[in-house]
Amino acid sequence: MKAIAMCFSLLQFPRCRIHSLANSCFENFNKLGKRSGVSSTSYRVLCSNNYDPQGGHNSTRKWTRRTINTNANTGGNISDKLISNKSIIGHEIVPQASKLETSKVQQRSRKIGVQNKIVSESTITTKLDERKVETTEIESEEYYDELAKLATIICFDIETTGFSRDKDRIIELACQDLRGGDNSTFQTLVNPEQYVPNEKIHGISSRMVNRYDVPRMKELIPILVQYVRSRQMPGGVVVLVSHNGRTFDVPFLKNEFSRCSFEIPQDWLFADTLPLARSVMKSKGPKVATKISLQALREFYGIPLIGPAHRALSDVHSLALVLQRLTYDLKMPISGLIKASFK
Repeated sequence: MKAIAMCFSLLQFPRCRIHSLANSCFENFNKLGKRSGVSSTSYRVLCSNNYDPQGGHNSTRKWTRRTINTNANTGGNISDKLISNKSIIGHEIVPQASKLETSKVQQRSRKIGVQNKIVSESTITTKLDERKVETTEIESEEYYDELAKLATIICFDIETTGFSRDKDRIIELACQDLRGGDNSTFQTLVNPEQYVPNEKIHGISSRMVNRYDVPRMKELIPILVQYVRSRQMPGGVVVLVSHNGRTFDVPFLKNEFSRCSFEIPQDWLFADTLPLARSVMKSKGPKVATKISLQALREFYGIPLIGPAHRALSDVHSLALVLQRLTYDLKMPISGLIKASFK
């Protein structure tokens, strides 16, 4: 009996040693889990190192509980794994959704910012364009006023062998400077080097122009340019005025310059009295005759005919007086005539 009691006393462990033994077993188990690389699980340890070596009856020492996360090799409960996985997935999805909403809000704010920027830029551009237009109009009025101070107004008229710019030729040309003075008028016949079929209109026959002493167009152009330069004010422009000039006189003159390998000087401008006559007759009312030919305008203003009808010099004299009456009725200054000119 004593021997049994002695064996029991040798095998007996103090109560505090049980906790130490459990901790050692748990540490060994944890090491095996780290070596195998299995996912982590949670274990709750019901005791800690705060124990009483004499059995825990000491009032100064108390048992406590805490949670320790370890990497274990065991499987645990499947339902616990699913719940934990769901919670992890949920925590991962919610921030992504919030990020998407945040990005959408940012994109909307960016779009609104871009739209506001475009609107503001377009408003600024419109204001700048308006300022540019106003500035251009002001500058253009000043520009034409300055041109008018040095402008030379010359009325001119031509007679031709027909209406075709390519086949027909000029047979007479006349010019008159409105300032008057010596050598203010220039007139000459032109040798077309071809037959004149419309003698009945202007009274110019082939025998009158197809002569050796009548200058050809290539010989006349330098003389014409020299005449215009002699009448031109230094640094000023020349406005060559004709009736129905945009569709007849000017295209004929340009074609002759081109055919003879000459260029129209850059400081030459052209003006047409036909649209001016339309504006005046329209302002007079429906009772006034609507004819706006040069002869009808001469009769309307009571201007006497000087020289034979349908000759270049006679038409130039009539045109010079008609132009003065038209611009007076329209209250058009020289700057307005320059503004209505073309090249």
